Amino acid sequence: ISNNRIFYSNTGLSGMYLTKLSPNSLYHSIYYNSHTIYLCWHYLTDAVREGKNQYEKAFGISSQVLFEALYRSEEEMIKFMYLMNSIWNICGKDVVTVFDLSCFTSIYDLGGCTGAIAKQCISAYPETRVTIYDLPKVVQKAKEHFVSSEYQRISFHEGDFFQDFIPEADLYILARIIHDWPEEKNLQLLRKVYEACKPGGGILLIEALLNEDQSGPITSQLYSLNMLVQAEGKERTPSEYSKLLEEAGFREVQVRRTGKIYDAILARK
Repeated sequence: ISNNRIFYSNTGLSGMYLTKLSPNSLYHSIYYNSHTIYLCWHYLTDAVREGKNQYEKAFGISSQVLFEALYRSEEEMIKFMYLMNSIWNICGKDVVTVFDLSCFTSIYDLGGCTGAIAKQCISAYPETRVTIYDLPKVVQKAKEHFVSSEYQRISFHEGDFFQDFIPEADLYILARIIHDWPEEKNLQLLRKVYEACKPGGGILLIEALLNEDQSGPITSQLYSLNMLVQAEGKERTPSEYSKLLEEAGFREVQVRRTGKIYDAILARK
């Protein structure tokens, strides 16, 4: 208080996480949760009873094709992309460095969205090149808003990785992809990745892991409920992810906790 006037300022934490211009801002994450995800949570009881997401009740649109519902407008798609970008600005470095990935020089980031994970990879591993594989409309917006020409070791591949060809690479990153889908669809995708993978190559899953007895962490449990109301999948335990990878053909499955929200699972062909 000075001369009967009151001045306000952000604390260090709010300045870091709540202001739009901070590189670690969670503004877009909070905005998306408030304006989109929370509307689905209004129908949590129905989701539990029906065992399916609630896009039809929340927004009046069919969710038979999940990402057509998520990307129901250009505005909604860009909001989702900013959400994903803000998450990996906070956790991305940890999940790509918890294992030493320097031996994998050719990486495909399936569903790589804004390129936040790809940027962390090329920063941590100077010899690595990363290709972001995503839907054509996502790739277009990623180029416009998130990945400038200065990122010369990042390229793009347009397509639907469930339907279209997956090129050969040393490593495939699937960050928050497997938790979107049920087991049958995940096995379809993982087997396709296994066939594309170079001998000796690998796959890195990045997910919010549940404890083996599913007693926590609370954030992963809440994310699992969110998968119920918003998607088709769930969060899983390390052994559940390991089983999926092994059924797809992968071996030498290793799990590493980062101490943050997201953890990593690496497996080899």
